[in-house]
Order: sequence, then C-alpha cells, then structure tokens
Amino acid sequence: MQHLEAIRTEYRRYRRLCELALEQVSDADLRRCPDPQGNSIAVVLQHLSGNLRSRFTDFLTSDGEKPWRQRDGEFEEPAADRAALLAAWREAWDVVDAALDDVAAAGPDAFGRTVTIRQQPLTVHEALLRSVAHVAYHTGQIVLLARSFAGDAWRSLSIPRGGSAAYAAQPTREKGPDGGS
Repeated sequence: MQHLEAIRTEYRRYRRLCELALEQVSDADLRRCPDPQGNSIAVVLQHLSGNLRSRFTDFLTSDGEKPWRQRDGEFEEPAADRAALLAAWREAWDVVDAALDDVAAAGPDAFGRTVTIRQQPLTVHEALLRSVAHVAYHTGQIVLLARSFAGDAWRSLSIPRGGSAAYAAQPTREKGPDGGS
C-alpha cells in the first residue's frame, strides 16, 4: 500500500497549502473575485469541500457523484462565514481520510477494484489520481488568489524568491509547507 501512502501525503500537502494560504487572507478577500466570470477563494473552497464529500462518501460502494450533491450551487457565493466554510472543509477531509482507511483495509488488491464516478467505471487507483489532480488544480487557484490579495505581506509556501541555493543545499527531500516532509 505504498501508493496509498503517497496519495495520502499529496492530499495532506495540498490541504496544508490551502490552509496556509487561507490564513493569509482577510474575510473580505476570501470572498473577493477579481473577474466577473471567475470564482472567489470561498467559492473554490466550497466546491472542493462538496466534491470531496461526494466522491469519498461510500467511496468503494457507491457512485462518487451523489444524488444529494448540488454541484452548481457550489459555484454560487456561499452564505457561510469563514468558520462555517472551514468546518465544511475539515468535514470533507474527514470523509476522505475515512475512505482512504477503507481502501487500506480492503487489502492489496483494492487499487484494482472498480468504482464509479458519474456512472463511469474507474479503478480505485485511477479515481484517487484523478481526485489528487483535481485538488491540486484548485489548490493552485486558491494559492494564486491568496498571494495576489496578500501582496507584500505574503509568506511563501514553498521556496521563497532568492532561496533556491539554501534549498539546494538540502535537496534530499522536498519539505511541505509547514516544514515537514
């Protein structure tokens, strides 16, 4: 289950990047949308939370697009405040963690099992890789928006400008945004 641990690590990395970016924006900037056709950080956070809850609730046994999910509503500006958005975010990640525990408990053949998303069959491995890519895509959006809103107050979440030489002095393992691996 080495692949599962690598996937867990990537989920943790992207989750932490989002959370560190969110810490650097005001409540007003959380809802700020620089383009009328774009999404605010709050909308992207709401969408990711809805997607993760839907995909990973009963991950191994039901279609990942749940009938209760209101995907289009995820792209409307949320009425929820920061605390409620973050509570939904944490709950979504709890669902992901439980589903990954289920995959681990299913044994070494679990990655080859078939699951469905929008009635399309995928192996567990394919579904997990697809989800990691989706989370990474939206993490980039959140970080980019947060970085632009924070301006000069931004604290880098990776190698800061001018820090490549110091990083290259210890290239054995990339560090996560909180300093851990």
